[in-house]
Amino acid sequence: MSNAENVPPGEGGAASGAGGARSLARELARLAAAPPPGVQVQINDHDLTQFIAIVDGPAGTPYAGGVFRVSVSLAGWPAAPRARFLTRVFHPNVSAAGDVCVSTLARDWRPELGLRHALLALTSLLIAPNPDSALNADAAALLAQRYDDYARRAKMLTEIHAQPHMLDGCGSGEAGGKRPAPPPPRANKDKRRILKRL
Repeated sequence: MSNAENVPPGEGGAASGAGGARSLARELARLAAAPPPGVQVQINDHDLTQFIAIVDGPAGTPYAGGVFRVSVSLAGWPAAPRARFLTRVFHPNVSAAGDVCVSTLARDWRPELGLRHALLALTSLLIAPNPDSALNADAAALLAQRYDDYARRAKMLTEIHAQPHMLDGCGSGEAGGKRPAPPPPRANKDKRRILKRL
C-alpha cells in the first residue's frame, strides 16, 4: 500500500526555545489535570518531551480488559507527537516495533487540538482500526477479510501481553487500584503455543 498515512511520524528536534518549553509545560499540565477517559498519564519530570500514556482497552473490542503502555514523544514540539506502543499489540495501524500510524498524530496534527485529542485518537484507533493505512499487513488482511480470526488473535495477544498486573505497579484506571489476579501460568503457555501456530 502506498498511503502517506502508513509512515510513522518523523524525528524532530527538542522543543524550540523557552516559549516552546513553556507552551509544552502548560499543555502537559492541562493533560495531567484532565486526561481522556480510560487513559492515565505519567509525566517525566526530568524530560518533558517524553511521557507514558496508560490506555485501557475499550469495551466491545478485542482489546477490552487490556492495559496498554504507550510512549509519547514530544521532541519536536509543537510538531506532531510520536507514539509507540510499549505493550505488544496485534493491530493493523501499529508496527511490530510498536510505532503508531494515525493521521491525527502525523499528517493532520495541529497544536491547538492538544495532546488530549491525540490520546483520544489513540483510543479511537483501538476501537476502529483502519486496514487501508496499515503498518502491520497481516493484521490488516485479517481485519479486512476474516474479522473473527483478527479479533481472536488480537484478543489472545491482549490476554498474554496487556494484563493490568503486568504494569509493575502502574495504575490501570480502575477504582481503588484493584487488579484482577494474574492468570495461571499454564493458561499463558497454552495461548503462546496457539499463537505460534497462527
